[in-house]
Amino acid sequence: MSVNPYFHQTQDLLREEQLWVTQAKADPTKFAPLYRKYYSPILRYLLQRSDDAEMAHDIASQVFVKAIKNLNQYEFRGVPFGSWLYRIAKSELYQQFREKQTTKTVRMDNIQVATFDEFLIDPTEGELNRSRLLAALQQLKQEQLRLIEMRFFEQLSFREIGDQLGLTENNAKVKTFRAVEKLRVHFYKKNLAA
Repeated sequence: MSVNPYFHQTQDLLREEQLWVTQAKADPTKFAPLYRKYYSPILRYLLQRSDDAEMAHDIASQVFVKAIKNLNQYEFRGVPFGSWLYRIAKSELYQQFREKQTTKTVRMDNIQVATFDEFLIDPTEGELNRSRLLAALQQLKQEQLRLIEMRFFEQLSFREIGDQLGLTENNAKVKTFRAVEKLRVHFYKKNLAA
């Protein structure tokens, strides 16, 4: 699994980011480096969860407007600033879903099933395994699906997952493990039925 540089940062990068936050708190016009760093990842996150590209762009804009307005409430907790932005994005997206009564989606067209290589029995059956995986994912509860999305699709660490969901790092690890186990059960159940 590749490492996502937006979340797995060195201490030097975290300090630099915190300097940007401090400067932006004093002068909102200094928010530009944070915007440049996180706009594309936030937009990608929203596009993967919505079938409406225009809505995703609107929400991305709202995320950064809210971030600037509420920047003085932000507290550094040892994780990248992006974790806070993702919580805002998730909240805004769910608000849009409630308002529009749309359904939550995860785009799988650009996700490699190899991310879940423990589910693959025969690599020559890639498309069949992809279909089985999609069917298994639909059997999960929203919380389980969210944990799998955060860990495998967004490639967040357990600490970052815990921070976003208000869990301890260990609790995030346990819950993610249980979600993967449930996914495995559904995947193999579908596999045996196929």
